[in-house]
Amino acid sequence: MRFIKYSGCSSHPILLSIVICEPDSVYYRYVEIFIELTNYVCAGNRGLWQKIKLGAGIGGSIIVLCLFIYMIYLRRKYASLKFQLKNITPCPSPGPDMEESSVYFEVAIFTSRELEEATNHFASSHELADGGFGTVYYGKLRDGREVAVKRLYEHSHRRVKQFMNEVEILTRLRHNNLVSLYGCTSRHSRELLLVYEYISNGTVADHIHGQQGNSPATLPWQIRMNIAIETATALNYLHASDIIHRDVKTDNILLDKNFGVKVADFGLSRLFPNGVSHITTAPQGTPGYVDPEYYQCYQLTEKSDVYSFGVVLIELISSMPAVDISRERHEINLAIFAINKIQTCAFGELIDRTLGFESDSEVHRMTTSVAELAFRCLQQEKEMRPLMDEVLEELKAIMRDENVVTKALNADEGEDALASFPMDNDNVQLLKNMQLTHSPVSVTQKWASSCSTCSSCSAAVADV
Repeated sequence: MRFIKYSGCSSHPILLSIVICEPDSVYYRYVEIFIELTNYVCAGNRGLWQKIKLGAGIGGSIIVLCLFIYMIYLRRKYASLKFQLKNITPCPSPGPDMEESSVYFEVAIFTSRELEEATNHFASSHELADGGFGTVYYGKLRDGREVAVKRLYEHSHRRVKQFMNEVEILTRLRHNNLVSLYGCTSRHSRELLLVYEYISNGTVADHIHGQQGNSPATLPWQIRMNIAIETATALNYLHASDIIHRDVKTDNILLDKNFGVKVADFGLSRLFPNGVSHITTAPQGTPGYVDPEYYQCYQLTEKSDVYSFGVVLIELISSMPAVDISRERHEINLAIFAINKIQTCAFGELIDRTLGFESDSEVHRMTTSVAELAFRCLQQEKEMRPLMDEVLEELKAIMRDENVVTKALNADEGEDALASFPMDNDNVQLLKNMQLTHSPVSVTQKWASSCSTCSSCSAAVADV
């Protein structure tokens, strides 16, 4: 900005010349303001009153000019806060209601009006699920595709962060066992809406807990075993991509018409920086699934997902929910109930008998082996839990009628081979003799940390 003043000892205009360079532009805006000061003569001839008039005139003009500049600045700032929309790929649902046929993170941008039309104005009859951050509705787009539309709660102070988190993570990932994101509304829309592929067969929780009116027998063991393997495959892919899901539970495992797995709901997921042992952040998740070490020490690791998956495995073999206040006090939390039963080898009191535990020797073998694997996943100390790729390989071995531990012991590969597989029979027995802390049955937004030494490891400190 520059000011140029022409003055003299007679009545002359004053020219203010301003050059404004707008952000992100190679163009300049040239503004000239002429201030006509009549009856202006040299200060020595007219006195103090003329000086006051002159000062007021110049000051007022500068104020008007500053307001003009500020309006330009606000306009440019608002534009820069919008999604950086690029025509990277064609929109999957073209039409006049799409915002300039644009995409964000390579995902189509829908208008609120189009999604209201698709869901019949978010009719209660279209409601599929109601979660912690929003309600999911069934919808049908103009091109005929069936979709699930998540409508984030308007009064949630975390809604924008959850919205951006899901968009960023799901657009980075492509896997057959992860739900696909079709698009979303603009961040500055009246409502924050996420559009997913529609998975028609409900959730694992719907089936094994009878919420679809099904008995446990309608989801036989072979299907449950396949669910366990495909879910472990999805989580292993996430961990290999440096992402922690942080809300693994049967309600977030969707099933297609062929009972194929689609892991969903990435609102709490976190990107895991390279070269760190854990992320220090306040615990979040679903009661009954929260890693107790994460709960106590605020340390989120990929082993936190392993713990939650251990609870899922117990649900698959027992058909019991993760938390049930109708059970006896010491059995409310499924994880601690399962640990107690496995420690005493009381598998018959844990495993759902309708799966064929007593009548089918193969089901007996597989469910018992899965229970032992879940026991390892549910250890209080994360160092005692396997990695997700190890869990996946163990599940595949159980399906193939092999036991990875026995195979390693009988391979006659020497002490190095045994050392690489720490979970031998003695170690399993040692774990069974330990007193374990279970996942809390209630989780609030704030905790007082009970672990003063948790910061001894390297960590990436992050906000919730």
